[in-house]
Amino acid sequence: MKRHYFISDNLDDLAATERDLEAMGISKPQIHVLSDDDAGLAVKHLHQVEAVLKKDVVHGTARGAAIGVAGAAAILLLFWVAGLTDKFTWLPPIFLSIVVLGFCTWEGGLIGIQQPHVDFRRFQEELRKGRHILLVDVDATQENRLRQVTRAHPALQAAGEGEATPGWVIGTQQKWSRFMELAP
Repeated sequence: MKRHYFISDNLDDLAATERDLEAMGISKPQIHVLSDDDAGLAVKHLHQVEAVLKKDVVHGTARGAAIGVAGAAAILLLFWVAGLTDKFTWLPPIFLSIVVLGFCTWEGGLIGIQQPHVDFRRFQEELRKGRHILLVDVDATQENRLRQVTRAHPALQAAGEGEATPGWVIGTQQKWSRFMELAP
């Protein structure tokens, strides 16, 4: 799958685009709008990027965990090389390693929550100007349908491509939506 980015300053046009995409068989979990105008997106019933996904929490947490693993390994190595494990057993360095790993992972998440998502950083200036970013994840069979819809909406500016949400995640979201529609 591939993610296509489009820029627009008109929420009404984005709502029409989203309806047209859904009519062409591109499901709601494949379409998102990134904007600083959350209230406007809600009024237009646009499928917005979740607040937590606007931030770099996952990426920051992963970086923190990697640093934590390196720190934990260094602590264990230091205790072993210094011969302290013979004197005090392995319990203190293992416990300290777990604490360092947890702290670094937590701190990485805190740093990540203060930064825009790594994939959305390039759009920060556009968002500050009050514009909106349409994200559409499509597979190869849906590329032509996406082109047809975007041609019908000339106000959309193509803004590049990127890595899409994995297909299995979108499939799970589609099944969940169908399940929730059937639930009383």
